[in-house]
Amino acid sequence: MEPTEGFARQPEGSGGRKPLIAAAAAVLLAAGTYLVFFHAPAPSPRPAVPQLPFGPEEQEYAGKLRLDNLAMSRAENFLHQEVTILSGEATNTGDRPVQAIDATITFQDEMQQIALRETRSLLGRGASPLEPGKTVPFEISFDHVPPSWNVQTPSVRVVGLQLADDKR
Repeated sequence: MEPTEGFARQPEGSGGRKPLIAAAAAVLLAAGTYLVFFHAPAPSPRPAVPQLPFGPEEQEYAGKLRLDNLAMSRAENFLHQEVTILSGEATNTGDRPVQAIDATITFQDEMQQIALRETRSLLGRGASPLEPGKTVPFEISFDHVPPSWNVQTPSVRVVGLQLADDKR
């Protein structure tokens, strides 16, 4: 077949490449634009807090810590987001000062299954020691409690403990 007037004959094998390359470039450009402008970044995980010791000595002493007056409240933060707050008091009924306390807070759903579990500090590492017979208040804020939470006070269990005379 002879080329018709006004159309030049292209060498064989090169005719389909340019449109294919242009289409691939357009797809890559569209995917890049979507990722940059429309894809929400993954939430950054809470920074890891060094685990407090919880060997036999700490486990035995944890029984001498009372966590009382647990109460839940809600407040709005400066970004106008609702924050769930757990407040309470930690009392040292033992005979040694406590430097730091970590606890696992577990929220449950209506089926008594775990809706959220986080380990938080009740008494920070830089705080004054909790002396024997003394009580210290604590307050822990949660930005994202799942909607499946049964709106009951979560369980709070001591999972890490540093005694003040322990130099770890």
